[in-house]
Amino acid sequence: MAFTLSQVRELIAQGESGTLEFKKRTTHPTRISRTLASLANAHGGQILVGVEDNGRLVGVLDAEEERYLLLQAAQHYVDPPLTLRIDEVEHDARAVLVVSVAESTRKPHRALVGPDDWRSYVRVGAESVQTSQLTERTLRNEPPPGSTLEWLPLSRHEQAALDYVRQHPRLTLPQYVKLINVSKRRAHRMLIKLVLHGYLRFHDKEKEPYYTKA
Repeated sequence: MAFTLSQVRELIAQGESGTLEFKKRTTHPTRISRTLASLANAHGGQILVGVEDNGRLVGVLDAEEERYLLLQAAQHYVDPPLTLRIDEVEHDARAVLVVSVAESTRKPHRALVGPDDWRSYVRVGAESVQTSQLTERTLRNEPPPGSTLEWLPLSRHEQAALDYVRQHPRLTLPQYVKLINVSKRRAHRMLIKLVLHGYLRFHDKEKEPYYTKA
């Protein structure tokens, strides 16, 4: 069943998430390939092409060019290749493309991000996050349509995050930075690792994203 404009507006109202991403346009197959791979490696989802990051519906002028770039990305910039469903919805003499990506039974999928540089991604909240080798092995052995990821040894900093969420309802990135006294980038990387391996849940529907016990 094809999408209607009202259904597209309903999706936009939900905001970007682990299963939904907005793209104003497809600039290059290497960029969109990361999103395609991350959705296929997680629970599937949709990309709305012709929608700005803030949810403004602007449409695209050349729907055929967008479709061509998306199919190129799915077939030649993602390995194993993906099959996409692309629905076109008219809006003010322009078009919005609803790109549906199913959760894959052939995980992990890698995206070509540079010359001979293939990397695997998964969705964490509204982000496509590069996976570790351990996550990639887990995805490869994961029975479809997906189960919990394997547990792994934790550092004292990572254990501190788990101890915190056992005693408090939520943990934010600034709180974690203060708790373990490391850089914001390093703290974010550790929290994402804990989400990927099933220790924490990521929530991004409020003004400030936060983490809770899985």
